[in-house]
Amino acid sequence: MRAMVLESIGTPLKLLDRPDSMPGAGEIRLKVEACAVCRTDLHVVDGDLLHPRLPLIPGHEIVGIIDSVGDGVARSRVGRRVGVPWLGHTCGHCPYCAAGSENLCDQPDFTGYTRDGGFASHVIADARFAFDLDPDADPVSLAPLLCAGLIGWRCLKKAGDGKRLGIYGFGAAAHIVAQIAIWQGREIFAVTRPGDKEAQEFARSLGATWAGGSDELPPRQLDAAIIFAPVGDLVPIALRAVRKGGRVVCGGIHMSDIPAMPYKLLWEERELVSVANLTRRDAEEFFPIAKRAQVRTHTKVYPLEQANQALDDLREGRLSGAAVLVP
Repeated sequence: MRAMVLESIGTPLKLLDRPDSMPGAGEIRLKVEACAVCRTDLHVVDGDLLHPRLPLIPGHEIVGIIDSVGDGVARSRVGRRVGVPWLGHTCGHCPYCAAGSENLCDQPDFTGYTRDGGFASHVIADARFAFDLDPDADPVSLAPLLCAGLIGWRCLKKAGDGKRLGIYGFGAAAHIVAQIAIWQGREIFAVTRPGDKEAQEFARSLGATWAGGSDELPPRQLDAAIIFAPVGDLVPIALRAVRKGGRVVCGGIHMSDIPAMPYKLLWEERELVSVANLTRRDAEEFFPIAKRAQVRTHTKVYPLEQANQALDDLREGRLSGAAVLVP
């Protein structure tokens, strides 16, 4: 198999040929059709997330065809298209797993972080954490749904049922969530970097009621806000924009420090919450809804060997939508 491998933090990925691996008990092997590039991949490569397993193949928004199964996995799954997300394995017995909160498992494995991911021609995955996908859909379009979509959906649920939703950072997750929220009948207020006219126009093209920079207040008070940009300075800005009793949801796995802020921004029963990982239940809910809402992902395709360019384009804010690697 061919793979883009991270050998040490802060260095470019290397294109390497590796021996083919066979799935163990309870595992499957996928021939990768597409793997989207997530900001979390940047956090792994750049060292914001500590202690990745090295050497490592990043990537956790994987779409592929099962070509081999291990013991305990039905042979009938061979040939099926599946998706593999960030949450790659849970222990199944800690208090969080027992309570249905497997996203908070005490002993998890994460695809593209503590186990090899999808920046490769093939990947081994836990069969229980691979979701059946539409065999007739475009794999490139499906790939961003495996994290940007799933985490965005979990954030949207956390945001509650309010009609006026602010989205801070209009990238891969935001452009998917915005489509679902508008389908639900909500108004979207998109907040970008100051002066980022391209991102603002992109948000308006998807149906946003308003789009502006983080140096502006939305024209109406928000019922809730979701922060996708990994920028702690946005927390007090978003709190200032939501109404009394409103909620701000932090959707990233990593964020820069939240600055000191006056208590009055949080007062009047405003809430600040975070979203961690995902559950298989999220996927069961999300994929049918994404289909009914006719979500269309906006993607830019890169060949596998250009993974470093895709990461750099994401790092520098040169993307609208999602980057997707195709082996």
